[in-house]
This record gives sequence, C-alpha cells and structure tokens, in this order.
Amino acid sequence: MPRIIVDAHIDMAYNAVVLGRDLTRPLVDIRAGEADASESEDRPPLETCLVSLPSLVEGRVAVVGASLFVAPATKYWPNEPQAYRTPAEAHRYGIGQLDYYRRLADEDARVRVLGGAGDLDDVLCSWETPEPQVGLFIVMEGAAPIREPGELGWWVERGLRGVGLTWSTGTQYAGGNAVPGPLTDAGRKLVDAMAEYNLLLDVSHLWEDAVYEVVERYPGPVVASHANPRAFVDSPRQLTDDVIRRIAAREGVVGVVPFNKMLAEAWRSGDARLPLARLTEAIDHICQVTGLAASVGIGSDFDGGLGRESVPETLDSIADLGKIGDLLAERGYATADIEAILGGNWLRVMRQVLAAM
Repeated sequence: MPRIIVDAHIDMAYNAVVLGRDLTRPLVDIRAGEADASESEDRPPLETCLVSLPSLVEGRVAVVGASLFVAPATKYWPNEPQAYRTPAEAHRYGIGQLDYYRRLADEDARVRVLGGAGDLDDVLCSWETPEPQVGLFIVMEGAAPIREPGELGWWVERGLRGVGLTWSTGTQYAGGNAVPGPLTDAGRKLVDAMAEYNLLLDVSHLWEDAVYEVVERYPGPVVASHANPRAFVDSPRQLTDDVIRRIAAREGVVGVVPFNKMLAEAWRSGDARLPLARLTEAIDHICQVTGLAASVGIGSDFDGGLGRESVPETLDSIADLGKIGDLLAERGYATADIEAILGGNWLRVMRQVLAAM
C-alpha cells in the first residue's frame, strides 16, 4: 500500500465552528469564498487556508489529531469571536467543537471518529479501497473546557483521546509558554485522572518546569503533538534537546510544525517563505538528538493561526505533506524510517491509547 500520513494536530473544529469554513468543500472553493468576502471590521484578514477534507484525502492524510481549541479572552487575541472568560464559557465552546466532529462523522462517510483500536484498523484498511476515510483522533489543546478533573470521564465517553493541559497563556492546570507557571494541584489531579484512561498527554505549549513534572508523574504516553526544537528558535514555545530526549525515552513522539516562525529565528510575517528543507533539518535534528527515527512525526498546526503565507515553499496545502518524505529520501533516510516519520510513529502511540478504550 502506498504510504499514508498522520498529522497529529489540526484545529479543524476551530476553523469550522469559529471561522465558518466548510471543510467538506474543496480547498479552492473555500479560498475563493474568502477572497470574495469583504474584510471583517473587527478581525484582521485570514491567511490562505491549507486544510479541507478533500485535500486531506488527496494527500493521503489518513489520521488527524483533531483538536478542541478554545481561546481565552486576552490581549493576545483581542477580537476572538469565541473567547472564553469563565470556565463555563470554555466548557460550552469546547462542547460545541466536540459536537462538530461527531456530527461531521455522522453526516460524511469520509470521516470516522476513532473511539477504539478497531476504528483505527478500519480507517487504515479503507485506504486500500476506492472510499478512504479520515480518522479523527480527538485531542484537547488547553484543558480549560474541562472545568474540574472529575469531569474528564464525560469527555472520554464522547470521544476525547488526548489532552494538552494548557495553551500559551496557561489554564487552571498549568502555566503556558507565554505565561510561566508550574503544574497546579488541579493539574496533578487531572494528570492522575488521565492515567486511568491511558490518554495521550501532550506537552505542547506547557511551561518547561511543568513538562518535567508531568513526564515523571504520568505513566501513559507522553508526546508533543506540535512543537519544534529550540535549537532552531530560542523560545519557550520550542523544546530543548533534553526535553526531546525525555519524550523519546518514554517512547513518545514530537510532531514538527511547518511554520516558518518556528523554524528560523529571524523570520517575520511577510518575509519570503523558507525552503521546505528547513523542516527536514528539524526532523533530522530530533533524529540525531535521540539517535533514532522513532520519536518524530508531523504536527502541522495548519490553519491554527498560520496559513500558506507562513509555511515553507512548495506546501500549497495539507495535500503536499508527502513532499517531506521525498526530501528525507534525498537526505538518505531509509524507506522504513520515512514511513515511520510520516505516519507510523504516531500510529504507534495512538494505538496504545485506543487499545485501552
């Protein structure tokens, strides 16, 4: 079977529910509609979108880390249309995005929410047929919608399979990369509750002190779904080599992000796009730091505040992620390692979670 791809982090529900993008339509139609629309008076223009369901199928992206992302009402996103100010609002917005995924799977035969390992097997087998499915492995980026740890089971019953404790600005559970803070008592309780279900614990955006604590505390799979090496950009948003090694020691995976700002220190919005080889350099760095190709994958974060203008050259949409494999082959990577990086590594850790359900 030709290679398939797993992208561990895409804000699909946010794009559909908050930005109003109909992801079932071809990407060219979404782009044309946004180009024709008048500019919003209270929101800056969006960058050119990269993700739609047809483009996922075209690019053989068989499994997606489909995120639940609700933005806090902060100075960082002053015009956010669904910004939460209270735990109740975060909870309500998160449920709205979860309902979107469940409804999408009910209404579109191309989509399947991954509840257990059997669902994953069925999705992978579908790529050997004329009617492939995209599997949604539902993850929460920032646990603010979980009002208290005892509520976690409710979310798991409805399809949640992974949790990142915080986004940049922090939550009641931990500090984030833009607002430093440790793992809180509530955060420890949530981590312990996650262990009961063997959920995927995502340290992306987590403040570094909290990262070290959760890596030691949590017995289940630990990953960074969308984060790059700090060796490329010296920022708390990126991972130090030591953190990368600790994730690898737990047989976790780091999903590299094709975001120019996270690949080159000097890059600014409006600059020329970087060559795609810069991303493969980040992948190779993780392989060299860990000594193997088993701890790196893709977590594009496409359309999560970045569009085509902010990603490397030759990536016109999510359908182009396979080009990463071509460049890895040029660097001398073996076919088995390329397939692991493009999808196999994520499938391994996702299966660990799904098998426990």
